Amino acid sequence: MALHGPLRQWRPSRLGLKLFAIILSVNVAISASMFMAVSYSIDRGFYDYLNQAQERRATLLADGLVTRWETQESWEWLEQSPERWASIVRFELGQEHQDRPSPLGEARDFALRNADGRFLVPANGGRAGSGNWHWLNLSSGEEAIGALGFRPPREMMERMESRFLERQQRNLILIVISLCMASLLLAGGLSWWLGRRTRALAGATLRLTEGDYTTRLPERGRDELSRLARDFNVLAATLEASRDARARWVSDTAHELRTPLAVLRGEIEAMQDGIRPLNQENLSSLAQEVSQLERLVTDLRLLSQSDAGALDIQLAPMDLSDCLASRLADADRWLMDSGLTLTEQIAPGIMVRGDAQRLHQLWNNLLDNSCAYTQPPGELRVTLTAQQGFAIVTWEDSSPGVPEGELARLTERLYRVEGSRNRSSGGSGLGLSIASALINAHGATLTPSASTLGGLRWTLRFPLLTSH
Repeated sequence: MALHGPLRQWRPSRLGLKLFAIILSVNVAISASMFMAVSYSIDRGFYDYLNQAQERRATLLADGLVTRWETQESWEWLEQSPERWASIVRFELGQEHQDRPSPLGEARDFALRNADGRFLVPANGGRAGSGNWHWLNLSSGEEAIGALGFRPPREMMERMESRFLERQQRNLILIVISLCMASLLLAGGLSWWLGRRTRALAGATLRLTEGDYTTRLPERGRDELSRLARDFNVLAATLEASRDARARWVSDTAHELRTPLAVLRGEIEAMQDGIRPLNQENLSSLAQEVSQLERLVTDLRLLSQSDAGALDIQLAPMDLSDCLASRLADADRWLMDSGLTLTEQIAPGIMVRGDAQRLHQLWNNLLDNSCAYTQPPGELRVTLTAQQGFAIVTWEDSSPGVPEGELARLTERLYRVEGSRNRSSGGSGLGLSIASALINAHGATLTPSASTLGGLRWTLRFPLLTSH
C-alpha cells in the first residue's frame, strides 16, 4: 500500500494518453509519407538518370565506332578480333585508365551489327531481337554502316537499382525508425508532463468543490497552464475570503441582534416580575429598542439587495447642489446638539443622474458618522465643486482621526475602528457600508483620507450629467 501513492503519480491520465496517441500518430503518418515520397522520387530520378546517362554513352560510343569504320572502311578488324570490344568500349567512353569499368558503361550492355543485320557483337543474354533493346543507326555520310544497340535503363536497373536503391531505402528506414523513436519519447514525455499538471488541477478543483478553499496550485513558468494555476489560486483565495467574510458577517449580525433583544427581554421580564412599573416611560424605552432593531433589519435588507444587484434605485437628472444644501440646512439642530459647527461651500447648479431619496439617505449616514465620532466642540466642512466631468463632494470633520491602516476598512460591515461593540461610540457599524453601496449604485466613488481639520475626510465623485 505504500507504493500506491507513487504509482498513481506515474499513471497516465486520459488527456495524456490522447495527446500521446495524437502526437505519435501524426509523426508516424508524416514519416511514412516522407518515406514513400522520397522512395518514389529516388526511383523516378534514378531511372531518368540511367536513361539519360545510357543514351549519352551510346551516342559517344557510336561516334567512336563510325570514326573507326571510316578509318578501316569495314568491320573486318572487329570480326577478326572480337575480344577487342571491351577495350574499345572503355576507350571510347573514357574509362581506359580506370581500374574497374563503370557499372553504367560495361561492354555487355552494348551490341553491334553491320548494315545487313548480322551481329558483329551479339547482345548479352540473346534478347537483342526481342525489342527490349534500343538501337542507334550508324552511317558514314549517306552510307548506312550498321547499328549500335544498348541495354534499356529499365533492364539495367534490374542489376544496378538493387545496389543503389536498397542502400538508400535502408538509410531511409533507419531515419524513419529514428523519427518514430524520437516521436515516441517526445509524445510520452509531453503527455506525462501535461497529464501530471492537469491531474493536479483536477484534484485541486475537486477539493475546492468539496469546500477546501485552502487548496493552492504551484505556479511554475509563464505558459497558459501557469496562468490557469494562478487564476485558480486567485479564485480559491477569493472563495476563502468570501467564506470567512460570510461567517464573520453572520456572527456579527447575530451579535448585533442579540444585544437589543437581550435588553428587550430583560425589560419585559422586569415588568412581568413587577420590578419595573408598566408605564409610558418604560414603554418608550421598549419602543426605542424595537426601533433600533427595525433600523438594523432595514440596513441589513438594503445591503443584501445591494449584494444581489436588486437595490431599488431610480436614477434621473437632478440638481445635486440643491439636494445637498437642503439636507445640510435641515441638519442644523442635529449638528448643534452634537456640538459641531458647519462650514459649507456648494457650487450652484451642478446636475447629475441620481435618486433624491437615496442621496438623502447617503447624507444622513455621513451626518450620523460625523456626529457620532467627532468630539465636541468640533467642525464639519462640506464642499461641492465640478471638475473634469465630475461633481466632487468633500466631507471632512475634526478630530479624532483614523489611523492610516484603518482607512480601507471603514466601509466594511459592522466594523468599528476601536474594535468594540459599545453603542455609546456609534451605531451598528453599517452606516458607512450602506453609504458605499448607495455610492456604487450611482456609479460614483467614495474615498477616505485624513482631514486637514484633524479628523476624517470623505471624497465623493459623481459623474456629471452630460448635455446629450
